[in-house]
Amino acid sequence: MRGLGLGVLFFGLALVSTPALARTERFALIVGNNRGLEHEIALRYAESDARKVRDTLRDIGGFSQLDMVLLEGGDAATLRRALIDLNVRLRSARSRPDTQIVLFVYYSGHADAEDLHLGQSRLSIAEISQLVRGSAADFRLLVLDACRSGVLTRGKGGHMTQPFDIPQSIELSGEGLAFLTASADREVAQESDELRGSFFTHALVSGLLGAADRDRDGNVVLDEAYQYAYENTLRASSRSASGLQHPTFFYDVRGQGQLVLTRPFAQGQRRGILALPASATYLVFRDTGDGQVAAEVAAGDPARNLSLAPGTYFVRGRTESHVLEGSVQVQAAQTTRVDPDSLARIEYAQLVRKGYAELPSAHAVELLAHARSPLPNADTPCYGALGGYRLDLRAMAWLLRAGFCASSLDGNRLSARTHQYELGVRAVHAFDLSRRLALDAGVGLGVAYLEQRFDSQARAATRRSGAAFGELVLGLNLDVMRGGYVVLDAGLQSYVLPMLDARSRRSETRATLTGRVSLGAGMRL
Repeated sequence: MRGLGLGVLFFGLALVSTPALARTERFALIVGNNRGLEHEIALRYAESDARKVRDTLRDIGGFSQLDMVLLEGGDAATLRRALIDLNVRLRSARSRPDTQIVLFVYYSGHADAEDLHLGQSRLSIAEISQLVRGSAADFRLLVLDACRSGVLTRGKGGHMTQPFDIPQSIELSGEGLAFLTASADREVAQESDELRGSFFTHALVSGLLGAADRDRDGNVVLDEAYQYAYENTLRASSRSASGLQHPTFFYDVRGQGQLVLTRPFAQGQRRGILALPASATYLVFRDTGDGQVAAEVAAGDPARNLSLAPGTYFVRGRTESHVLEGSVQVQAAQTTRVDPDSLARIEYAQLVRKGYAELPSAHAVELLAHARSPLPNADTPCYGALGGYRLDLRAMAWLLRAGFCASSLDGNRLSARTHQYELGVRAVHAFDLSRRLALDAGVGLGVAYLEQRFDSQARAATRRSGAAFGELVLGLNLDVMRGGYVVLDAGLQSYVLPMLDARSRRSETRATLTGRVSLGAGMRL
């Protein structure tokens, strides 16, 4: 998690729609560094985040590989020199007639409110922002994905705000500067093991791949990208232990129209479109469910299409009650539509047992009919019902059950009917035999209250007594519908209860062995 001194600084300049200009050249410096100062915990995904940004800009942002510089694991001096050299190159390109220059600089790594931490070296945020501001490029965008990174936008007169519309009618001539940061000035920027990247960069890249294209015009513009990154970073961080993370935005444009960051669905690209259904949040992985996360589309996002390189992808859709999983094939220049009915449905209880990152537990309620073999105070089985609550955790499941059953005793001179009320708890381990079938094995303890009413010619008072029992249980759970499952279990129980000795007429405690079988249904909450 990028909360312990983590910083990711993302600089970049937006690709622009420039119909009045004959030529636009785009330059990018992309930096990723997992190492910080000596006391800082190494990051896991800063460098891979940088590669994701590089690939996105190259594939759908109009950036030539020759005009992009990727630095991984360098120090402050290397970053400074690379940015100065890039500014020299773009000044030469800007001298050509009818040429507009775009600069995009991205940093992913440790930082604090004042400095970037590149290994044991520091580069002040003031210096790197001034190098971006002072560039000869026509368009410059600075984005900081770091702890307390909002100090950058506040220091330059910006503030945390909701997205705003950039007028589209203005011709694109003049100068532009934008700073985009991952968090406010007193917040931490965070990494996610499930996403295998930072919340902010993951949301930004997903938006650039098409999820942010709210007006469905095929272009992702700057305000669309910021709004998407803001909303989805806020949503993802709301479930984290480190708290909310608010991306911030500073924008200073003279005579600029809309700034186009990517054109994910432009003709002529060797890419395909993956169309995802509504009503679920989908994560898209490369190759398999253990592969790199390519993008995410939230349940409420109006744009459901992603621009992806041809290949095999694994999609995982999360609804309120279950997860849908399956592989899809994306073909170049084609649209692949994901059909929810073609995906495997997995209930949350099974995902909890598999260690699914966002699910520490799952809940269910159960109702069962059951029969228990006779205790010594009856000669018929005890028939009744059980109601229960089930809590599935990573290592085991806990079941709390309350029930009632009735049995009878019929003799020549004496007959009676016994009512039993019980409360028990079980600890079981579940073994997933398939996607729909699981086997439970475990132990349980419980207490019971027994009330025996006599029906005979002689007077006999109602007998009331308590009992305790332990049990060994085996059970099967079969998923049969949306959130519902069938339960079949059997148990061997050992009861300890007081009994009246027929000869001495004294009450004494006895242990007896019984068996029980239950059949019913459960519903996951």
